[in-house]
Parts: sequence; C-alpha cells; structure tokens
Amino acid sequence: MIKLTNLSRVFRTQDVETTALSNINLTVNKGEFLAVMGPSGCGKSTLLSILGMLDSPSSGSFDFAGTDIAGYSEKQLAELRKASIGFVFQSFNLIDELTVYENVELPLQYQKISKSECKQRVEAILKRVGIDHRGEHLPQQLSGGQQQRVAVARALIINPKLILADEPTGNLDSKNGDEVMAMLRELNRDGTTVIMVTHSEKEGAYADRLVRLLDGQVMLDKANTAQQAVEVA
Repeated sequence: MIKLTNLSRVFRTQDVETTALSNINLTVNKGEFLAVMGPSGCGKSTLLSILGMLDSPSSGSFDFAGTDIAGYSEKQLAELRKASIGFVFQSFNLIDELTVYENVELPLQYQKISKSECKQRVEAILKRVGIDHRGEHLPQQLSGGQQQRVAVARALIINPKLILADEPTGNLDSKNGDEVMAMLRELNRDGTTVIMVTHSEKEGAYADRLVRLLDGQVMLDKANTAQQAVEVA
C-alpha cells in the first residue's frame, strides 16, 4: 500500500539546514497496524506529515497504492488525501461551533454524496464508535474520550484506505486511552490500515509491527512480539 524508497526531508533556512528524515526505506502493506516510535525530535511527526500528504519529501520516492506521488501537484495530493486518508490527532481538532453530527459530516461535504446517504453514513459511524446518543451535543459538552471517539468517527466517515493517528491518547486518561486504542485495534481487524505515532510503549503494544526512529533514520523495524503476546492472552 505504501512504499518509501530512500526518502529524505531536509528543512532549510537562510543559515541552517536540518535533516528531519534521512534515507527512509519503509513498506506498509494493506491491513497492517504499524506503530512508529522514538524520542522527541526523531522525525516521527515529519514522517506522519509526509505519509498524510501534508508535506513533501526533499528526495526519494513515495508510492501510494502503486502510484509514485512524488510529482503530484498540491491539488492532486489534496484530492487523494480527501478520498483515502483519515486523520486522528492528539488534540481532537473538532470545530467548537459544530455539533458532533456536523463535525463527523464535514468530510462528506467535499464528496458528491446525496443528503440521504450522508445522513445514513453519519448515523452508522456514530453508532459504530458508540457516540450516537451525543449527536446534537457540542464538543465542549463531551469528555475527552468522547471527543476522541468523534474524531475517530470523522476519520472513518470517508471509508479511508488508511488511518494516521498522531499520539491518539495523549490527552486522555488511561481508561479512555485504552478504549480509543481498543477501537483502533478493532478497526484494523476489520481491514483498515493504521499507522500510529506514539511515545507510549503501552500503545505500541496494540500494533502488529514496530518501527523505531532515531535522528531521522529507521533503527528498528520488526514484528511486535508484545502484540502477539496480547493476542495469545
């Protein structure tokens, strides 16, 4: 599904050149649950931004679903992103003035979908993440865990090929964090590819595979034995 080959990202100012990613080679297959881990400043967020087509590599190639998108225009990247990728952020990124229903519905407004189908999809996805009873509430009327459920529902509403999660439990207590991680794991079991950036070893244990970065390079890429232990248990 994703193949990065000799991918690098260099940030340049007038006086300073900073290498955020250096010669990254990474393949992610459809249906995988991948955790990207490493200390602050190792390149995790930069990698996620490139995978989410919010940033472009300085060099190397990025194949998405069999197509090299390195030469895509901003408009082409935006269209592909809107059709294929759901984002889940640490800070939820919900719009305060919109209800839960309206927040989840928002991505569909960029697609040619009838009002009846739109309503059906929103109601179904809210039920799927267990937040359908809060559809008319505003985000500030919800707990942090409920807000993150809304964010997951919004990510899922387009039926994405890929979910990118950036520290998805970073603002949650342990109970709500466990619930969100269990939900991501369940979505992955249903066939959605998930790539998650996290500092947490506990969160990382939910993934099938761990990639550890250090100073912009892949230091470790292996199957997650902790996840296998969880599955057996």
